[in-house]
Amino acid sequence: MPLKSTLHPLGARLAVTLLSGLLPVLLGLVILYMQAERVLRHSAQHTSEEATRQFELMLDNTAQAARELLPLAGQSCLDVTLALREQVTRRPFVRSTNLLWDDTIYCSSLFGDYHEKMPSGDYADGHLSLMNGNPVTPDTALLVYRISDGKRGAMSTLDGYHLSNLLRLIGRQKLLLLQVGPNWLAADGSFHQGEPPELPVAENRQTSARYPFSVRAGFPEGEVWRYMISEYPPLFSLLLFFGVISGLIGHAIQKRSSSPTLEMQRALDAGEFVPYFQPVVQALSKKCTGVEVLMRWNHPKEGLVRADLFIPFAEHGGLIVPMTRSIMQQTARLLGPRSASFDEPFHIGINITADHCQDFVLVEDCRQFLEAFAPGSIHLVLELTERKLIEPTAITHQLFEQLHDLGVMIAIDDFGTGHSSLGYLRQFNVDFVKIDQSFVAMIGIDTLSSHILDSIIELAVKLDLAMIAEGVETREQSDYLTAHHVNYLQGYLFGRPMPATDFINALSDH
Repeated sequence: MPLKSTLHPLGARLAVTLLSGLLPVLLGLVILYMQAERVLRHSAQHTSEEATRQFELMLDNTAQAARELLPLAGQSCLDVTLALREQVTRRPFVRSTNLLWDDTIYCSSLFGDYHEKMPSGDYADGHLSLMNGNPVTPDTALLVYRISDGKRGAMSTLDGYHLSNLLRLIGRQKLLLLQVGPNWLAADGSFHQGEPPELPVAENRQTSARYPFSVRAGFPEGEVWRYMISEYPPLFSLLLFFGVISGLIGHAIQKRSSSPTLEMQRALDAGEFVPYFQPVVQALSKKCTGVEVLMRWNHPKEGLVRADLFIPFAEHGGLIVPMTRSIMQQTARLLGPRSASFDEPFHIGINITADHCQDFVLVEDCRQFLEAFAPGSIHLVLELTERKLIEPTAITHQLFEQLHDLGVMIAIDDFGTGHSSLGYLRQFNVDFVKIDQSFVAMIGIDTLSSHILDSIIELAVKLDLAMIAEGVETREQSDYLTAHHVNYLQGYLFGRPMPATDFINALSDH
């Protein structure tokens, strides 16, 4: 394809290709990272909620032991020791029970008579305290629940082993800790004082609504990437695939051209757009009485390029008008000197689009074209194409009037297939209709298409319009069209589009 940009250096094209490939990969990684973070946050929240619920169940059992013992506070330790030990035996997780009088432990399930001052201010909300241990197990944390009624008080303790075991079982690969007041317990059972550190990833804090403790859950540094590597390998492969495809697409687009208009402007300046001529014959005599001028791109590397591959780009880039002017000037130089030998006015058809109808420059182009020929030796026919709709404005009406005053004729190209063919007939002063080759090809094959063709011919006759049939390839088609009074024929049966030299030689031989 000739529409290739040669303006971008290799480094820039490589950078664009790499960026095209990396962009979907990076965007995908960001989305996966955000998704992994969301999953980890949800997991941390679920873990902290579940740990809170389990600790509350354990404390329910521990608190119940203290509540049942509270009425015994004040009685002789000898009388209530059995009751204290019974609560330890009956209730899981309870390690020991104690009775207090006036903030002093006086009876313990472990030691019997005991004396230790235990201020209530050391307890969170006066009820809960996390301790590093006691004289029996000085290195094992304890969670103590305390209840008071005046000077009476009862305490039950929960073994730290059960606490840390619960943290390990629920937390597993997470960071999970229990905080009571200023103290906190890690999953490895270690006791710490002071505010716990912030957890690096997806930290979630859950505070119990029933007891004065909180649970923090989160993940260690880098857990998001570890989770992605563990859970998303197929998606990584898919991202790489999309990255490669995107990079190849970006590379292909650059190769095709990031600026076809600039490439065509270069070709126009280099004179690479040349006219090709296809004969038009009189239907009855089969004598060559005209020609349609077709544009071709003689590309230095790609060779000859058909018009349908570059004309849409030319129209989009605003180059169709100067390109058409170049073709008209070349045609005038080639055929003008031979026009004196024409036996009768020679039909020369040139395509124009809506871009030619924006101003009156076309009038001057046609005047200069006609001046290159002997007076009265040619009929210049402008064929209206429908790639862009020609609006019936005051300018277009005045333009066509001035063209007719010059003797220029107007034809509707590919009549019967466009969405505005009938509109052009109604809005503009038209001299010719060119019957589209799709109807001609169906002669003798498709009855419906033949009926449409007959209707087109009948309409042209009623409107007193001359007719040119395109795409005539068989003798049967030629005979059918001639019998139905079509004026001119054009197609491979009479000649293919050919370079100017070949056409002039053929015209001389004929």
